[in-house]
Amino acid sequence: MKKLYKVSVSLLLSLFSLGCSVTADWSTASRESAGIAPDPTDYQDAIIHVYGADAWGWRGWFAIHTWISVKRGGQQDYTVYDVVGWRQYRGNTVLVAMNDIPDRHWYGAKPHLLLEIRGEQAEDLIHKIEQAVADYPWKESYRAFPGPNSNTFVAWVGKQVPELNLELPFSAIGSGYVDQFKQGSNDLLDEQ
Repeated sequence: MKKLYKVSVSLLLSLFSLGCSVTADWSTASRESAGIAPDPTDYQDAIIHVYGADAWGWRGWFAIHTWISVKRGGQQDYTVYDVVGWRQYRGNTVLVAMNDIPDRHWYGAKPHLLLEIRGEQAEDLIHKIEQAVADYPWKESYRAFPGPNSNTFVAWVGKQVPELNLELPFSAIGSGYVDQFKQGSNDLLDEQ
């Protein structure tokens, strides 16, 4: 019985340390394109994508990380809007907007497309997304639970731009943090 217990604990710890990642080292985990987003040099229309991928390590057993990628018509690059906690630990803002691969693996985890809008409708909504990003109230704050985190950010954009009809899955832990925020109230901002 003691031997079985040791084997079970050892196996559990091994799985716990690996989580849902293919590799145990985040620095060598895949950040390649998943091949979901159209090549911006071939696809000339506007596009909005919202992605989710298993969170890094053991968190990926129950939680996802989400982000938004947009491209205006005629542009040759996607702009990726993302919130990542470790940026805070380096003294940077947690919210970043940058030209990047829109459908990157999230440190080994293949992303899933949660929302897609193309063409004129996307073109009309991109400026609203940009305004929602600019107005995001927790650019300097990050907490894995209950938020604000990457899922809080994507949920915030969805609330500010209801035309997106964005519905995040239950595994987007932190998305409910937005519901606690009252427009014009600094209560949640003050506690950060």
